[in-house]
Amino acid sequence: MKAVVYQGPKDVVVKEVPDARVENPTDAVVRITTTNICGSDLHMYEGRTSVEEGKVLGHENMGVVEAVGAGVERVKVGDRVSVPFNIGCGSCRNCVHGWTSFCLRMNPIEGMDGAAYGYANMGPYDGGQAEFLRVPHADFNLLQLPEGDEHENDFTMLSDIFPTGWHGVELSGMVPGDDVAVFGAGPVGLMAAHSALLKGAARVFVVDKEEDRLALAEQIGAVPVDFSTADPVEQITEATRGRGVDRGVEAVGYQAHDPAGDEHPELVLDNLVKVVRATGGIGVVGVYMPQDPGAATEGAKEGRIGWDYGTFFTKGQSMGTGQAPVMRYNRQLRDLIVAGRAKPGFIVSHELPLEQAPEGYRNFDDRVDGWTKVLLHPGS
Repeated sequence: MKAVVYQGPKDVVVKEVPDARVENPTDAVVRITTTNICGSDLHMYEGRTSVEEGKVLGHENMGVVEAVGAGVERVKVGDRVSVPFNIGCGSCRNCVHGWTSFCLRMNPIEGMDGAAYGYANMGPYDGGQAEFLRVPHADFNLLQLPEGDEHENDFTMLSDIFPTGWHGVELSGMVPGDDVAVFGAGPVGLMAAHSALLKGAARVFVVDKEEDRLALAEQIGAVPVDFSTADPVEQITEATRGRGVDRGVEAVGYQAHDPAGDEHPELVLDNLVKVVRATGGIGVVGVYMPQDPGAATEGAKEGRIGWDYGTFFTKGQSMGTGQAPVMRYNRQLRDLIVAGRAKPGFIVSHELPLEQAPEGYRNFDDRVDGWTKVLLHPGS
């Protein structure tokens, strides 16, 4: 089968790899109809992770079940499904408690809880930027979707970024009527803003410097804040008459940078501590790494980031972190899409055949204007 393979920094190719197949009785094989390039894929693409050469990439996947193992009972051949990026066993303590993002059994790497498709340090699993994908524990992991091809661009967000944006808002502790600041208007940040508005936020401020992304934020009813024109904390503080916001979402991660392009991994965390009111909450879903050899400081190379914890403590703020347990949210989010309430596909800018994946990676990574979310269709 054809698949997108990582060969080194800024180097991905589409090449023939061994076919995905049923290896265990509880496996299914999914024929991929849509697979997305995620912002976190760019960390690997840029060489900022320990991902090995030859890895098949892709953790945002959906498609149609092509084959099932003898032990699969719920899922049937022909089912249209969303594949959560988390790979859960379904029976460990964390999976049983709904924390599939920290499954204790599926990742053989010592010290790492949680597994995923096609990603650094997340286990030996191939990704779904390919024609087919093997899904372990299919009965547990797969989300069934309505038949046909309706809502394809909305449903494809269910594997990761829509639940991740929702999770960031949940981690912040938002309740209806709260003001929310989302830092980062990439796909996850825009999904966090969409989620906060769906959940009844009074106002959502979205901070970024890219005009195309800020335009999308404004399109869904959020307030765009361009941090290249003035201090974003000052802009939001003025808009809230000095009070600040009730909740904040960090959707940038460890490669945060200032308007000049210089990296400051603590920048967004510090800004959120400043702009969130005393006793408010912060949800962090931007990716941070235990090691980052390409970091700007020696401490950050070891995952040590000197953010303003003293003010955070003094203000009595709370913070939740970590990858989203997709299955905690994806069924409800699917039904919001079907009902017409949620439309996460608004962020899609480009749909490409699998063969054009290198072009998609390059333009998305270069932040070429208008390239906000790239979908790949292996069957096109």
